[in-house]
Parts: sequence; C-alpha cells; structure tokens
Amino acid sequence: MVSKKLYFIYNPLAGKGQLKNHLMEILGIFSRAGYDITVYPTKCQGDAILKIRELSKEYSLIVCSGGDGTLDEVVTGMMQSGLKIPLGYIPAGSTNDFAESMGLLKNMKKAAKTIITGKNYACDVGSFNDDIFVYIAAFGLFTDVAYNTRQEMKNVLGHMAYLLEGMKRLSTVSSYQLKITCDEYEIEDEFIFGMVTNSISVGGFKRITGKNVELNDGLFEVTLIKRPKNPIELNNLISAMVIADIDSNLMYCFKTRKIEFSSMVKIPWTLDGEFGGEHTQVEVENIQKAIEIKRP
Repeated sequence: MVSKKLYFIYNPLAGKGQLKNHLMEILGIFSRAGYDITVYPTKCQGDAILKIRELSKEYSLIVCSGGDGTLDEVVTGMMQSGLKIPLGYIPAGSTNDFAESMGLLKNMKKAAKTIITGKNYACDVGSFNDDIFVYIAAFGLFTDVAYNTRQEMKNVLGHMAYLLEGMKRLSTVSSYQLKITCDEYEIEDEFIFGMVTNSISVGGFKRITGKNVELNDGLFEVTLIKRPKNPIELNNLISAMVIADIDSNLMYCFKTRKIEFSSMVKIPWTLDGEFGGEHTQVEVENIQKAIEIKRP
C-alpha cells in the first residue's frame, strides 16, 4: 500500500479533553488506511492558523479535532495559504455547531472512520474584511459570551454555559446604530444583535438561522434583531430565538451573497465563537464551495 501523508492537528483543551482517551485508536484508524501521520497538539490561540499556513503541500489530508474555534483556525490557515486538500473534522468542543449542521458523527472513532470512508463536500466559507470564518459572524447580544466564558465552564455545561453567562447581563444590553447594505436591502436601524450564518445550528440551537439552509449555495442567512422597546419585548425575542419563531416586526431575516455593515462606533464581533475584533466597517462575502469537508 502506497503511504499517503495526513496532518492531524488537535486542541488538547477542547471540550472535556476526551480526545486523549481515543487518540491512539483514532491514529490507528488512519494508519491502517495507509496514511503516514504527523500529529500536532495546538499550544495557544492562533497556533493552528500558523501551522496550517506553513504546511507542506505534500500532505493529502488534514484532520483537525477540537471545537468550532479550532476548525475556524485550520480553515483560515488553509484559505490564507491557498491549500486545496480535503479536511476531516472530529468534533471535540462543547457545542460543535458546524459539526451538527454537517451531520458529522459525535462518536470520535466513528467520526475518524467516516473521514476515511466518507465523501468530500464542497462547503462555503465567509470572508470578513481580511479574516475568514466558517459558519457565523455575529455582533451584539450574547455574542461575547463564548469567548468570555471560562473553558472549564464550557466543559461542564456545554452551550448552557453561554446562556447562563449571558443571562447575567440582560439588564445592560447594548444596541448599535447601523447602516446595512446588500444586493437585496439597504437598512438603517438600531440593533441589539446580528448574525451572518452558514449553519443550521447556532449556540446548540437548531433552526434559528432560517429555513431551507444549504451550506454550499453561495448564500448566507442573515438575522438582525432591532432594539426592543421594553423588557417584555426583549424576553419575547429571546424566547422566539430559542423556539425559532421569527417575529418580522422586530427582526430582519433574509439571504444574501455579500453584505456590508457601517457604524459610527466600533462594534465587537465574534467569528465562529472567537473574538473577531472591533470594527466600524465590515464587509462579509460568501466564498462558495471553498473548502472540501469529509462527511458521511
């Protein structure tokens, strides 16, 4: 059997650190499939971007394991270097929205076998100014919770940790005056939340990004929530998001290929659950079928 080169990169702190219990079995699956394997555990935030960006073109497959943030870094490194090889993903985070949307298996050993036997799926990704995201760019209500919640709390509670952390600050919800432009709309309003997504699941909740979501159609789903007039409307909004009930009086929901956000003040954004910087001008564009992901 001719040996092929596989680069396995993983976050040892993701989730409950359960990957270490299955690591040798997973590597055995890849080895028996004829792969010569290089293993690299990430050391800090941003490490995966640098390692993948410098990766030799001799590799025929990349496999990453961790949460959505780890996946984001690996895809960012691939896009920045122009690396065009298939990517396998073994979800090991606390929420794993992208894996849920892609129908990837939660069992790590089965997920590894799927990477060997599965099909390549050409998936859209997004550009965000000079950055890259896999499935969500968002601002406002709750969006800073993911990167301000301790890893230990995420490990124990999963996506409920984000909600519990966010509930502490409902009385101090910020709003932002924005001008939003895309092919379909031009909007000026005050918003407490906005997300541009290519996902079926966000924060562990399904179907809050809209109906008929396709991950390779070249379109993002956009959800924008206007500032409520009173606490009752705010609570109704949160309940509506949980049960995926869209209130057109308080929300804008539409699909688009490209969208621009403009504000007078800097707004903090999150990309795939990690801090994406503070910006007054943001341009988001769909890069259709940019990455090939292994899926069942």
